[in-house]
Amino acid sequence: MPKLIVEGVGEFEAPAGKRLVLVLEDEAKVDQLHACGGNARCTTCRVEFVSGEPDQMTVAEKTVLAARGLSGVRLSCQIVCDHDMAVRAISRLAGSGRKDAGGRPADTIQPEPVQWVPKQ
Repeated sequence: MPKLIVEGVGEFEAPAGKRLVLVLEDEAKVDQLHACGGNARCTTCRVEFVSGEPDQMTVAEKTVLAARGLSGVRLSCQIVCDHDMAVRAISRLAGSGRKDAGGRPADTIQPEPVQWVPKQ
């Protein structure tokens, strides 16, 4: 199983192939935001990578980050845990003023079809 280190939280085993947003929520018990339900629309599920950043991203992630002018962050709803990684969970329910983190994301990356491109 891949290892996920969440800065300031701990180290966790990530079920291979599980979405990062769900590993943060289920295994690490982080109050990670995902207001759009993990569909690469809202950018509330942002994380910063400390190490192990994937070198590919979905077209949906690349498009929404570019449209919002965001760099240096990734969308945890668009990343699959398939190798060891370390992240900072920077978009959390605590202090956000939101009533909840958002609807639970699906087990598979959305929106379909999932297309991968180089992150740069």
